[in-house]
Amino acid sequence: MQLLDDHLLSLLAGAQHVMVLTGAGMSAESGIPTFRDAQTGIWTKYRAEDLATPEAFTANPGLVWQWYEERRNTVRKASPHAGHQALVMLEALVPGMSVITQNVDGLHQLAGSKNVTELHGNILRSKCHITGRSISADWLTDSPHVPPPSPYVNQGYARPDVVWFGEVLPHEALAAAMDAAGRCDFCLSIGTTSLVQPAASLPVMALENGAALVEINPLETPLSLHAGQCLRGPASLVLPGVVQQLAEWKRDPDHCPRL
Repeated sequence: MQLLDDHLLSLLAGAQHVMVLTGAGMSAESGIPTFRDAQTGIWTKYRAEDLATPEAFTANPGLVWQWYEERRNTVRKASPHAGHQALVMLEALVPGMSVITQNVDGLHQLAGSKNVTELHGNILRSKCHITGRSISADWLTDSPHVPPPSPYVNQGYARPDVVWFGEVLPHEALAAAMDAAGRCDFCLSIGTTSLVQPAASLPVMALENGAALVEINPLETPLSLHAGQCLRGPASLVLPGVVQQLAEWKRDPDHCPRL
């Protein structure tokens, strides 16, 4: 089992605010394909990027809605794994914690994390493609149309409440993420390729503001060179060990297992 080194463990034990950034690797362990791996069956003739733009929805809203419905069905069947649960336990061990996620499946909240910021929206929610106003699940269920019409304006449709290529991140979500990066004193980057901006800049921002940085990922990423320690492995295996290590440290720092 990979553990934090003594120095970083002591920093985590004394942290006042921990920022956790999670990416697609976190959700993949719950059986949710990464975005670009979500092409199966009839969808193999499409590129994911061609189904996730405002232009694609305008050109063929029914096609885009059906593809997202298949992805939604996968998400509805998924459950949080041990890594999600470990973050809930970590939240109880530190004075303050923010989970910033690039994932759109709501698994952090389902596991019990309280302070979650969804940078890219939530696939299980829908909104009007013209006004951006939220559309209730009851409205969607009662509609036989694909996609359902908007309850707010004529010629409007329901669309997934996710950020598509060419769209900006929700202002409130980005502001909350940047605030967490600016005031945290410990940052965990988990299961993200560290390539998608602006999320990829958040751990770097935290580091520049004096936070300790640890990466949990099976593979090396552009962030690896900047991290104080890289724990190689899936979050479902690594995170429970780190949280157990922290809990033991807090109970008895002098007898906590060392590397």
